[in-house]
Amino acid sequence: MADTTSSRHPNGLYLMFAIEMWERFSYYGMRAILVLYLTKALFFDKALASNLYGGYVGLVYMTPLIGGFIADRYWGNRRSILVGGLVMALGQFVLFCSALLRPETAAEGITPIAGFMLFLGLGLMIVGNGFFKPNIAAMVGTLYGPNDRRRDSAYTIFYMGINLGSFLGNLITSLVGDTGNPDDFKWAFLACSIAMILATLTLWWGQNKYLLSWENQPVGITPKDSPGVSKIYIWLPVLLLLSLGIMYIDAFVTNIIFPFLVLSAVVIAYLVFADKSLSRIDREKIAVIFIVSFFVIFFWATFEQAPASLTFFADEQTDREVWGYTVPPSLFQNLNGFFIVTCAPLMAFVWGFLGKRNAEPSSLYKMAIGLFLLTLGYVVIELPVKNLVPGIKVSMFYLVALYFLHSIGELCLSPIGLSLVNKLSPAKYVSLMMAVWYLAPAIANKAAGMISALYPEPEKGIVTSFLGIPIHNLYEFFLINVGISGVASLVLFLIAGRLSKLMHGIK
Repeated sequence: MADTTSSRHPNGLYLMFAIEMWERFSYYGMRAILVLYLTKALFFDKALASNLYGGYVGLVYMTPLIGGFIADRYWGNRRSILVGGLVMALGQFVLFCSALLRPETAAEGITPIAGFMLFLGLGLMIVGNGFFKPNIAAMVGTLYGPNDRRRDSAYTIFYMGINLGSFLGNLITSLVGDTGNPDDFKWAFLACSIAMILATLTLWWGQNKYLLSWENQPVGITPKDSPGVSKIYIWLPVLLLLSLGIMYIDAFVTNIIFPFLVLSAVVIAYLVFADKSLSRIDREKIAVIFIVSFFVIFFWATFEQAPASLTFFADEQTDREVWGYTVPPSLFQNLNGFFIVTCAPLMAFVWGFLGKRNAEPSSLYKMAIGLFLLTLGYVVIELPVKNLVPGIKVSMFYLVALYFLHSIGELCLSPIGLSLVNKLSPAKYVSLMMAVWYLAPAIANKAAGMISALYPEPEKGIVTSFLGIPIHNLYEFFLINVGISGVASLVLFLIAGRLSKLMHGIK
């Protein structure tokens, strides 16, 4: 039996670290350049590119609900990760092929085969992520006993793998793909495909040797009572076709992803509150989870402008010259990962310092602070764009300040909220409440694409509108983000005390 009193972590954790690092390299590397590829290489307008991006990421957050269910009942974690990794590697390679076949000029228009490969590649990424994402994190916990004191530090190490992969992926794809030459985007997709192949090969190589529980039993294997492993394979093409159809309709016909995601949240809420076995206290705690998740939507909807409208802003309105070198616009997204890694210890120290003096704010107030910092980031960017003269670009340090404030806001909201959901959830609904928590970013990312689609281009005669109010310039556009996050922050501050009573002593 493994020694659970040792401070040394099992080798399986480092295997999971490497696998997740390569997968996050692939996901964030591709996401960093996606809207630029759509607008600069395929010549989509900003509104279409933003909506397609939002729909893609929304579905990426949605499919893990299906993949997690299939892993628990049919495949187990290992098979699900292997299948998901191979499907995503294929998806990135198909996007590479799409970039090879892109039109040379906007006048040519996107060729049918390039357009088909674009949607096929994104669809494969959505399906593959559904099987990969929920299972890789779940396997980390199975390496440790129920009371193993190493568990928290294990997830901290695993989280570093996520951030390292994100940082490296964004860095590499920005340098090899976002060069100013549209032909180079293909190398970014190829790098992401190679990263997914490395993730899959790493699991295949080490799964039998290192993926063992604290009792030296293999973890993540096919459930003994599985109705049949092969039965699910025939559903993969169905899931792919469904994803392709939904993305196409949402991008070119009508917005169906956003209402579908909202409806999913409503259905889950109905099913939970209809459970008569829940006590009044349980119902009140669950109500807090749904309310907090609602506010989280406003956070991520404005935070996730980073790969969309803020990338447009970095590309077109930001002075990116540093000592004769032009910083790729997609590379600014990497500031978030940098600030998360460097500032996380500082935030832990701040909360610990305040806690020793009985001055640490509750979880709800921390989340409200996170929303306020997000708002403040957009206030910073409002300063240089007000009365901006055409042809004049703003200093990149405004974007640096924005990403710094947004990253600190993320540290106040994301890990705090995740912990709060875990503490408030009744035992029988822990997994489902976690699904609700991750459903919020799905809704938010689609909303982020819808907001980014309002990005104005007055020089091209493009004036958008929000709630019937015309948006003539960037000042008015970013004011939308200030309003959305600012109002959400204020309301959460005002109701935090009342919500605390429904949490029944949980901080």
